[in-house]
Amino acid sequence: MTDDQLLRYSRHILLDEVGIEGQERALSSHALVIGAGGLGSPVALYLASAGVGRVTLVDDDAVDLTNLQRQIAHTTARVGMPKVQSAAQAMRAINPEVQVTALQTRVNAAALEGLVPSATVVLDCSDNYATRHAINAACVRHAVPLVAGAVIRFDGQITVVDPRSALSPCYACVFPPDAEFEEVRCSTMGVFAPLVGVVGSVQAAEALKIMMGIAAPSLAGRLLMLDGRSMEWSTMHLQRSPHCSVCGGTGG
Repeated sequence: MTDDQLLRYSRHILLDEVGIEGQERALSSHALVIGAGGLGSPVALYLASAGVGRVTLVDDDAVDLTNLQRQIAHTTARVGMPKVQSAAQAMRAINPEVQVTALQTRVNAAALEGLVPSATVVLDCSDNYATRHAINAACVRHAVPLVAGAVIRFDGQITVVDPRSALSPCYACVFPPDAEFEEVRCSTMGVFAPLVGVVGSVQAAEALKIMMGIAAPSLAGRLLMLDGRSMEWSTMHLQRSPHCSVCGGTGG
């Protein structure tokens, strides 16, 4: 690392769990972030500030005035700009060294096949059920860790899918793709602004632990849930399903 990098990342380097080796791992890592909105905003900003070497942002939407209540990577001056470009500007303002690839597109199975294999970790910051399942399936197929978050109203949740472990359940083990599910969106149901910051920050933390090689338990096999009304956290322990249509209960 350069002298400037040693100074910029000094508070990470001081941590025994990170050190120079962990920071260098982050600098050589590639994070794929799907969604540059409420969750994607804090994720993108923290990954950039923490020194992740490469970040690919994927989102097909543009900044709207209604986004600014919670999507902190964007500004009033950038209303109408593609979200990935707006977020990339914010990331480079924090850390000009980060290599940001901004893709204004909606992900599908074909696009994910080209994006997921090169990633060290994938962060699902999307806002719909079908996309979450497509991301999960691609991560399982290519054995790439996935950090998934979701927020609606006053409720948030985060989990980690780690296909490198034969014990880690995938997203489909917990939420079967063929299950009856009522899609809810913040445009109609609302969302408490700070919660996307809380959940997105936890997603960034879990992703950094993976990229830096921090030897601490991740959220793999656990669903962490936050009730923003009472500010109470709860944990659901998850099991890998032998009948899962995606991972089949087998490793990788």
